[in-house]
Amino acid sequence: MHMNDNWTTTPVTADLVRGACELERTEHGVLPHRLPARARAQWSDGQLAMAESQPSGVRLVFRTRATVIELDALRTKMAYKGAPPGPDGVYDLLVDGRLAAQAGVTGGNVQMMDMTTGTREIRPGPVGSVRFTGLPDRLKDVEIWLPYNEITELVTLRTDAPVESAPDSGRKVWLHHGSSISHGSDAASPTTTWPALAASLGGVDLMNLGLGGSALLDPFTARAMRDTPADLISVKIGINIVNADLMRVRAFAPAVHGFLDTIREGHPTVPLLVVSPIYCAIHEDTPGPCAPDFSNLGEGRLQFVALGDPAERAAGKLTLNVIRDELARLVKQRSADDANLYYLDGRDLYGEEDFAERPLPDQLHPDAATQRRIGERFNALAFGTDGPLAFAATGGRP
Repeated sequence: MHMNDNWTTTPVTADLVRGACELERTEHGVLPHRLPARARAQWSDGQLAMAESQPSGVRLVFRTRATVIELDALRTKMAYKGAPPGPDGVYDLLVDGRLAAQAGVTGGNVQMMDMTTGTREIRPGPVGSVRFTGLPDRLKDVEIWLPYNEITELVTLRTDAPVESAPDSGRKVWLHHGSSISHGSDAASPTTTWPALAASLGGVDLMNLGLGGSALLDPFTARAMRDTPADLISVKIGINIVNADLMRVRAFAPAVHGFLDTIREGHPTVPLLVVSPIYCAIHEDTPGPCAPDFSNLGEGRLQFVALGDPAERAAGKLTLNVIRDELARLVKQRSADDANLYYLDGRDLYGEEDFAERPLPDQLHPDAATQRRIGERFNALAFGTDGPLAFAATGGRP
């Protein structure tokens, strides 16, 4: 694999990594985490453990003259028992901010999930490599965006010229928290998840706390956001709370207040945007829980169904429409004392007309084209001229 004797091997250290909250030393290398160790000690949920260690929005960033870059990595890929394997993760290579190449890594572990029992089994595999060649022979800023859908241990970075830390971009840091939709769902690549695309269009640096299945108003997530440096913050709330059937309306509003209070302890005046759920037909007026429908699993067509009964709303069960009403009311109430708090209806990002034109393939998650649409709309509505996060690009107040 080594083409010459002039390889530079560079340890992967925190100064080369963006979008992760910390790096855990493993037997192979380092594992980027998006929630801190203190938070990780406060749950025993396999779904969240998987989601926060899938590096959505995490990228290696450095400056080099290298024309060849190799990254050894150990991936852990998710698979579902009885279903065809999902697509491999994609690494996006950016040179001076532009997409220059895409590749995947070989080998790796498989985390096999049995959806009927909820059990997980790890099938081990070898470290693999991703390789980029033919890069321009000049000093350049390089970003390698890691796959959002594969746990990725970074082992070794090799280049045919030395690597140095990239200078501070000077861009504002946008901290975003949401569900699997914000995590990336079925985006085509790590730079085309809707938050990554919106960040690129809006000229901000993304810290993505989109956590598949795990946007549940957990206090440890709020504390992680409180303690993360950020210039702009958004929180997308709703779909996971409904599809997990996690709480009733009585618990929901105080939990949102508590979540926002905690964020405000660390960021008292940062622009803070609360985003309600995008349109999702199965849960608009039907409570959770949500469950996979296994009838088409063998054909690779996993679908989700809502198991609640609309009549249960009278007993305080949550639906997306109930949550949107609650969030709008709550933000209006809080904004009387908080001039930098804003609300965005998620249906402005993807609404009923979008669903008619481009339905959610499994009834829950947007496809790659819809991820792009949501990212473009979020950029226009949040970072655009009159948007609540608009001062990002100019550095001044809206």
